[in-house]
Amino acid sequence: MSEVANQPSLRIKGRLMSASEIERTLVRLAHEIVEKSNGSEDLALVGIKRRGVPLAERLGKLISSIEKRPIDTGELDIQFYRDDLTTAGARPTVNAGSIGFNVEGRDVVLCDDVLYTGRTIRAALDALFDYGRPRRVQLAVLIDRGHRELPIEATYIGRRVPTSSREIIEVKFHEVDDDEQVLLVERVD
Repeated sequence: MSEVANQPSLRIKGRLMSASEIERTLVRLAHEIVEKSNGSEDLALVGIKRRGVPLAERLGKLISSIEKRPIDTGELDIQFYRDDLTTAGARPTVNAGSIGFNVEGRDVVLCDDVLYTGRTIRAALDALFDYGRPRRVQLAVLIDRGHRELPIEATYIGRRVPTSSREIIEVKFHEVDDDEQVLLVERVD
């Protein structure tokens, strides 16, 4: 929390999830994914860099223990696919080995920490389809905070948190932040 507290323009309004609440939510999401996927035969999870990656890896481990078989997990870097970057350049070539497995014909679950405007997911879909054509793509998010700018909806949602445009959801994972919690933060003018 000290990282945010040192920034004069942000104020912590409260903690939305503790480490144990995050873990319980991921267990529930893993069971939902297995149930809606009718098992895990062609299932693969792809995390959107940065905090979608540990989410995909954790869900993959949980699903593997439920299904008693390994689940492919990979990561997707969408930095050059975003439509809200100020610098415009040539579209990058995608390295076929970046995700780590073939997505062609698979049931892919894209994983991200927070669903907000939908722009990150749109960019992720563009990047994912440069790797091949999955049979089905679903979306799993830890937090859905509303405020869509694009018609994007998550299939698996950890928690819905209605927010104002001044509020920010900060997800912290041990793998990235050496902390484990979800905070509601507000911009202070």
